[in-house]
Amino acid sequence: MQSVFTGPVFVVRDNIDTDQIIPAQYLNLVPTIREEYEKLGSYALCGLPESSYPTPFVRTGQLDAEYPIVVAGKNFGCGSSREHAPIALGSAGCRIVLAQSFARIFFRNCVSTGEIYPCESIDRLCDLLQTGQIVTVDLDQASVTVQDTGKVYSFRPLGDVRPVVDAGGLFNYARKTGMIPA
Repeated sequence: MQSVFTGPVFVVRDNIDTDQIIPAQYLNLVPTIREEYEKLGSYALCGLPESSYPTPFVRTGQLDAEYPIVVAGKNFGCGSSREHAPIALGSAGCRIVLAQSFARIFFRNCVSTGEIYPCESIDRLCDLLQTGQIVTVDLDQASVTVQDTGKVYSFRPLGDVRPVVDAGGLFNYARKTGMIPA
């Protein structure tokens, strides 16, 4: 499995809720249908207020974001328990969310869907980084290296969560480990 991810970050603040990650009007899209899964990605983070986030996560008319890494403050993914939130981010090409803290249900949905590595940063990276800065995230080292400054920050190791996300989610992990028949 891939353990190092490099790319530009998309930076958001505290209390980004699931309505901002994927607004309710897009919950009728069914992630198990390929075309609808892809369409979900085009709406990822479209609920953010434009006044605070003038750069869109996904450009109009595109299905994917240019940001494989989202950097957030506290309580990322709060609000309703919709699985569509991490699925939309994953569909848009996001692989990692580095947040100071996560809403518990969002964290669990990241793991169970296998879409996103939910990494808890030790430092408040949303105050230290700007959208578009290039970072390298090393899951094995639990580190984030900022390309233009060379500064290295740490996050809490994923522990038992990592092999589940590596496997592509809870059901794939259960099949892979023999908990349920393949």
